Amino acid sequence: MAHTHDHGHTHDHAGRVDDALRDSAAGIRAVKISLLVLGITAAIQVAIVVASGSVALLADTVHNFSDALTAIPLWIAFSLARRTASRRYTYGLGRAEDLAGLFVVGAIAVSAVVAAAQAIDRLIHPAPMSHLGWVAAAGVAGFVGNEVVALYRIRVGKRIGSAALRADGMHARADGLTSLAVVLGAIGVALGFPAADPIIGLLIAAAILFVMVAAAREVFARLLDGVDPDLVDTAYHTLGVQPGVLGVQRVRMRWVGLRLDADVELDVDPQLSLREAHALAHHAEHALTHAIPKLDTAVVHAYPAHTY
Repeated sequence: MAHTHDHGHTHDHAGRVDDALRDSAAGIRAVKISLLVLGITAAIQVAIVVASGSVALLADTVHNFSDALTAIPLWIAFSLARRTASRRYTYGLGRAEDLAGLFVVGAIAVSAVVAAAQAIDRLIHPAPMSHLGWVAAAGVAGFVGNEVVALYRIRVGKRIGSAALRADGMHARADGLTSLAVVLGAIGVALGFPAADPIIGLLIAAAILFVMVAAAREVFARLLDGVDPDLVDTAYHTLGVQPGVLGVQRVRMRWVGLRLDADVELDVDPQLSLREAHALAHHAEHALTHAIPKLDTAVVHAYPAHTY
C-alpha cells in the first residue's frame, strides 16, 4: 500500500517566536551582566596590581581580562539568532551559537595550556614570590568574580537551552580555578614550600582540562544534533497516547540555536480520510509542542498502518 502522509502545521507560532526572542534577550542580558561583573573583578585586580607593583599579578590580570572577552562572540551569536529566516538561511541563524561554543572551548583549552606552561616554567626556573598578601588578595578577587559569573551563566544557559552559554560559564570557572591556584600557591610559599606554587598550577591545569572536556561534550553534541534522550522519550510517550495513533515509527529532534525542531512519523488507521489524518496530525503536533516547551516546530507525518 502506498504511504500517504500529512504534514502537521505550526501552532501558536507567534507565541513561540516570542519565546525564542525572549530567550535570546535573556542570553544577551546574561552576557552583559557577566561582562560587568568580570570588569569590576578586573578593576579590583588592577587596583591591587598598582598597590603592590607586582608584574606577575599584572600578567594574570591581563589574562583574566582577555578571557572575559570570549563573551563577545556569544553576544554576536545571540544577536544573529534574533534575525528571521531568509531564503538563503531557511532555518534562521540560530546555529551561530554553536560556532561561538567552539570558540569558547578553544579559549578554555588555551587557558589550560597557559596555566600548564607557566607552572612548568616556574618549576624549571624557580623565582621568589613577593607581595604574598597582595597576590592572595588578587587571587581571591579573581576566583570569586569568575565563580559568580560561572554560576550565573550556567544557570541561565540551562534555562534558555544554550550549550554555548553553559560552556562559557565553564570557561569562567576555569579562570576562577586559575585564580584559586594563585591563592593556594601564595599560601604554600608563605608556609615555606616554594614548590607549592608551580605544583598547584599543574594540578589546576589538569582541572581546567576536565572543565574543557565537559564543555566540549556539550558543544559538540549540539553540533552533531544531539538532544537529551529524555526529550525523545517524552515525545514518544506524548504521541503514543494520542487518539487514533496506532504506533510511533520515528522521532527525530535537533536544536537550532535555542529552540528545538522535530520530525515524527506516526502509524494511523488506513481507513482514515485525508481530512481525518490531517486533523490527527494537527492534534498530535499541538500536544507535542505543549509537552516540550523548547520545541519550536514539529512536522508530523501520518502514515496508514500496515494491515495483514
